[in-house]
Amino acid sequence: MAIHDFDDFHDDFPSTSRRVTWPVGVDPRGRAGPTRGQASGPHWRRTGLGLYVPTDVPLTTPQRIVEAAKLLPSDDRAPGGVAGGVTGWGALHWLGGGWFEGSAADGSPLDVDLACSYRRPWPGVAICEEGLDPQELIEVDGVRVTVAVRSVCFMMRRAPSLVAAVRAFDMAAHNDLVSLEEVHDYASEHRGWTGIPQCRDALLHCDENAWSPREVDMRLMWTREAGLARPLTNAPVFDLQGRHIGTPDLLDPVVGVIGEYDGSLHLAGPQRSIDVRREARFRDVGLEVVTMLASDLPDHQAVVGRLRAAYARAEPRARTDRPWTITPPQWWTPTSTVTQRRALTPEQRRRFLAIRRQASKPPR
Repeated sequence: MAIHDFDDFHDDFPSTSRRVTWPVGVDPRGRAGPTRGQASGPHWRRTGLGLYVPTDVPLTTPQRIVEAAKLLPSDDRAPGGVAGGVTGWGALHWLGGGWFEGSAADGSPLDVDLACSYRRPWPGVAICEEGLDPQELIEVDGVRVTVAVRSVCFMMRRAPSLVAAVRAFDMAAHNDLVSLEEVHDYASEHRGWTGIPQCRDALLHCDENAWSPREVDMRLMWTREAGLARPLTNAPVFDLQGRHIGTPDLLDPVVGVIGEYDGSLHLAGPQRSIDVRREARFRDVGLEVVTMLASDLPDHQAVVGRLRAAYARAEPRARTDRPWTITPPQWWTPTSTVTQRRALTPEQRRRFLAIRRQASKPPR
C-alpha cells in the first residue's frame, strides 16, 4: 500500500496559520512557563500532567488537538520507540480535512483519539493501544499524526453506524486525503482489527466526490430507504451545445431526477437567489428536482415520498430525446475522483476546486 506524502496534494489547504497555544511546563523563573504559584492560580489552565496554557486561550478544534498531542510520550520513553500520534478525526482535521471539527451529532465535543501505548487518562482524550507501524506516523506543524488512510479507517471502524462510517470516508476524500483504493487496500491488510467488517461494508456505499455530510445522508437515504438506483454525486450537467447548466448534489442520469440539500445558508440572501435560478435551469431541460431541508433530517419519510413522486413523474419521459447530457465537452476538466484532483496543478486546483473548498467550510 502506498502512503502518499502530505505535501503532494494539499498545498491549497492552510497548515501554517493555525492559531494555537502550546502547553508549557512550570518554569521557576516564569519565563518559558508559569511559576509553580502562577500555575495554581486563576490565570493558567492545566492541560496535562505538568502542562499549562493561559486560561484565556479559547478551546478551538486545533487547540484541543495540540493539547492532546502534548500528552503523547516522547520517542525515548515509548515502548519500542514508537511514541504514537493523534489519529481519527483529529488527525484528519490537522491534515486539512475541512469537515472534521470534532463534534458529535448533538454538537457535543468528541474525544481526541491518540494511537499510543498506555498513558494516564485525561478528560477529552481517548487512548487506542492497537499496534502501530512507525511508518504510519508523520509530523505536520509540530504534531505527530497517523497517516490519513489509517486515521479514516480508524473512524470508519469505530463509527456508531454505517452511515457515519460512509460520511467519514466521503469527507476525507472530499479533501483528497484518501481514495477508495487506498482504504480498501488498508482494510484488506488489517482483516483482524476491531470494526473492519463495518469499514468494508461502508466502502460499498462510499463516494469520492461528495461535497458535504448532508449530501452523503441524502444519497444513502435515496438508496437504502427509498430503494432507488444509486445517484451520481456532483456530476456536471450540460446542454447539447456543451454549455454547463449546473452541478447538482445528486443525479440519476437514467431517469433524470436531481437531489439537492439546502441547509441554512441556502434559505436566504444571495445564495437563495442563485439556487432558485439554478433549479429553474434544471427544470427548463426537463429534470425533476427534489430538495431536502434541514427540517427533514429527523424524519426522512417526507423526502422519500418526494423522491418516489419525482421518479413517477420523470420515468415516462426518461427515454425520450433530452436537451441535457452528462457527457462533458472537450474543454471540461474532470475532477470527480481523488486521482483526477491529485493530478491537477496548483493553479488548476485554485480554479477548478473553488466551489469544493467553499463547500468544505462548516457550519453545515
